[in-house]
Amino acid sequence: MARVKGGNVAKNRRRKVLKAAKGYFGSKHRLYKTAQEQLFHSGAYAFRDRRAKKRDFRKLWITRINAACRENEISYSRFINGLNIAGVTINRKMLSELAIDNPKSFKDLVDISKDALKGGKTKAKEEVKEVKTETKNKEEKKSKKDYSSLTLTELKAMAKEQGVKGYSTMKKDELIKNLK
Repeated sequence: MARVKGGNVAKNRRRKVLKAAKGYFGSKHRLYKTAQEQLFHSGAYAFRDRRAKKRDFRKLWITRINAACRENEISYSRFINGLNIAGVTINRKMLSELAIDNPKSFKDLVDISKDALKGGKTKAKEEVKEVKTETKNKEEKKSKKDYSSLTLTELKAMAKEQGVKGYSTMKKDELIKNLK
């Protein structure tokens, strides 16, 4: 059987590995075998550290929030607990940015948290309830809409949003009955 040499294919493959290993220390950028080993390890480290990066940033944000909380005479855990009780949903990255860039609004959040921790009907709970009742009132106004002034296509679009079955074949008066 004839001998098969790698030729250009093997040379290009090795060249690609050595090019990727450029800048590595010692023989890791000169010798193919060690360069290839190091590239395998580098890939594993990169995969691992892309996940570790998320943990590291979360730790940093928590540290910043904790420092700002201590300045406002509350611990981090009590602050987060108070925000949860008050129904305020804001992620740690944004809290960290607020603590650095806008201490006044962060202080307002600390006050909301402290009020919620005291219990009872706090301002924060009342504000959240007000917002919820406003949205309910808006939905009720939408439901009491005068459907007869709308066009058939608008009614069909509303029926599609509300999940009315068979809306495409209905007449205008049937659509109005189903939407009410």
